[in-house]
Amino acid sequence: MDLKQLKALVTIAEVGSVTRAAELLRLVQPAVTRQIRTLEQELGVPLFERTRQGMRPTDAGAIMVDRARRALNELDRARAEVRPAPGATAGIVTVGLLESTTDLLAEPLVAAVARAHPGIELRLMTAYSGHLQQWLDDGDLDLTLLYNLDSTPSLHARPLVREDLWLVAPAAAGLRADRPVPFAEAAAHPLVMPASGHALRALIDAAAARAGAGLEIAVQTNSMRVQKRLVLAGHGWTVLPGVGIADDLSAGTLSAAPLTEPHVSRSIVLATPRSGRTPPAVEVVARELEHQVRAAVARGDWLSARPQPDEPTESTEPAAAETG
Repeated sequence: MDLKQLKALVTIAEVGSVTRAAELLRLVQPAVTRQIRTLEQELGVPLFERTRQGMRPTDAGAIMVDRARRALNELDRARAEVRPAPGATAGIVTVGLLESTTDLLAEPLVAAVARAHPGIELRLMTAYSGHLQQWLDDGDLDLTLLYNLDSTPSLHARPLVREDLWLVAPAAAGLRADRPVPFAEAAAHPLVMPASGHALRALIDAAAARAGAGLEIAVQTNSMRVQKRLVLAGHGWTVLPGVGIADDLSAGTLSAAPLTEPHVSRSIVLATPRSGRTPPAVEVVARELEHQVRAAVARGDWLSARPQPDEPTESTEPAAAETG
């Protein structure tokens, strides 16, 4: 098994075609086919099957593709770390951002790292908290923002921000930041809800239970942007973190008010693995991401957020699988 075979394996899986893979690898098609056949003979299992949609990995092939991709990524990271310019910090750093924070943090983080550490290559991944935590556990992320999470034996969670959840409605509803809405009143409206299993949904369900309020669910979705679009279209109201609606409120397209009776909030943490060596590039990016988060809070750009001290997170809200 060699690197050429692994590159061929991953490329075919990504493009679904031996011909296209050969073009990308700058090889002739028979050479790529031969690499895959040799790998299959060594492993004793078929790695691909032909379908009308192209080459599709078998179950064994999918396992090999996943492992090969990680191996190739680790080699890329090693090359970047051992070939820095004199005195420079270099490397590849993969960062996870919650969906609701990308508009606020992604560009400033990229700009700051590029300006101060041009030898660092950033790779940004955005998803729900549960997905990001799984990717961190699997080694696909170097650091990530998560929420409502305590430190564990496998990762360290550094508290950064606690932010409120808001009731969100069309602009015509006239919700206001200085007029909190009791949860029971919010529940009287049809709601566009995160899908069951997402942690934001768990927070909302727990608040409804404490308020003794039933929920009329108009529709469920796993996308914050879809939630807002459905509210704009008049399908119901919704509940979102303040960071996800600041631009909409500034533009006057939505109105919102903090929830009360009970008050509902979430804690944002910066999570990093405990095991293994932490490359200098990862340490640099972690510090810069923390700086960007705290600066956004200090400027007032992170709606209804307040900084948290660096101590173990404690939350009365349930921690569940996913949210943005």
